[in-house]
Formats: sequence, C-alpha cells, structure tokens
Amino acid sequence: MRIDGRQPRQLRPVKITPHASPYAEGSCLIEFGNTRVLCAATVDSLVPKWLAGAGKGWVTAEYGMLPRSTHTRVSREKAAGSGRTQEISRLIARSLRAAVDLRLLGEKQVIVDCDVIQADGGTRTAAVTGGFVALALAMHKLKTAGLVAQSPLKQYVAAVSVGLHRGQTLLDLCYEEDSAVETDANFVMTDSGRFVEVQGTAEGEAFSPTELQQMIELATAGCKDLFHRQAEAVGSFFPLR
Repeated sequence: MRIDGRQPRQLRPVKITPHASPYAEGSCLIEFGNTRVLCAATVDSLVPKWLAGAGKGWVTAEYGMLPRSTHTRVSREKAAGSGRTQEISRLIARSLRAAVDLRLLGEKQVIVDCDVIQADGGTRTAAVTGGFVALALAMHKLKTAGLVAQSPLKQYVAAVSVGLHRGQTLLDLCYEEDSAVETDANFVMTDSGRFVEVQGTAEGEAFSPTELQQMIELATAGCKDLFHRQAEAVGSFFPLR
C-alpha cells in the first residue's frame, strides 16, 4: 500500500474542469490528486518571425508555479524564469505540437499557459495532460468560428510519471514518493501508443532493461486512462480512437 493508500498501478484521482478561464480560447483546471494546474490556450494571429510566410502555425507553452503552490513559498519568477521552468515549458510545448497539424493551423500561434496553483508532484505531467485539453478546446473554437478550414487536431497527447522504489513500479508519483524513489521517469504519449518524450533518471540504484520495460508498460496503461479522462472534455468534437 502506498503513502496515499493507492495500489502501485493506480493513478491519483484525476479531475478535468473545462472552460475554467472564460476569457481564454480554450482552458481547463486539471487535478492529479492534490496537484492542480490551470491551463489556458491563447490564439495569436502572429507566428514567430522565423515562421512568417511558411504557411504553417506554431504551438508554444509557458509554465510557472504560484508562490504558495508549494509547502514553503517559492519566489515569484521573473520573465526569463529559472532553468527548470524553461525546461518544463519546452517539454510541454514539444508535447502539444505533437497533437496538431501545424499546416492546417495556418499562420497562427497558440500559447498554452500552465500555472501551478498547488503542487504535490507530477506538475509537468498534469500540465501536458491539461494543456492538451485547453489546446483542443481552442482548436474547436477556431473551427467553429470558421478561422480554420478543418480542425488541426490529429491525436491525443497525455503524460504520466512512473517510479521504481524497492523493486516495485509505481504509477503517478505524489511529492513524497517522488522524493523517495530510486528512479523516476516521465512519459509523454499519443493515443496511438507512440512516445513523444521519455525523461528518466536513476537517483539511487540504476535500473535494468527489464525494469525500464515495466515502467513503459505501466506508463502506457496510465496514459490510456488519461486519454479517456481527456475525452470526457473534448470527445464530443474530437472522439478518441
């Protein structure tokens, strides 16, 4: 039994509330247990200068943590942000670009802001999972308004963490688990079962190929569950395959 009473292969309670930020083109509040992230997608008519005239759009992301989202106050970040913040922002952006046909988007940029309201582990995986919902809602709004000929969405994208602790594989780590495991990894996947990104580090004991395969299998099962949660919010206009 785990710290919070879950089984090893069990996600924390996941809740996705669409339209949490009414002024954004697409938004949701996503909760992974006690981790809460507000995701909001903004559509900009200007693409980055290096893409101007290329006939395709762009998806980027910005991630941040509110000062009291953690047990002790974290300093409010300046515009440049910390190295960790930039790395997570780029991860989210890369992940969400995998969900979109940028040529169908046309010369528009979508900026997905992911603000951590409360952190209890897995903030980046929650941001990717919720960021997809916000992005999908924004794409649907563009299509409904006739601003794109067809929806640029091409697949679902979700993310989950997996850890190894004393020979046991654990899904969706909370903060206390993340601090204690020998190995932790983040998996970003599409609903076709392909990987967008895998980040894994052995903080303690190195892991074997067999243990890596166990983590992959557990992450795949976790992401399948998350795709169904996302589909509850966006499946009416973008059905899960």
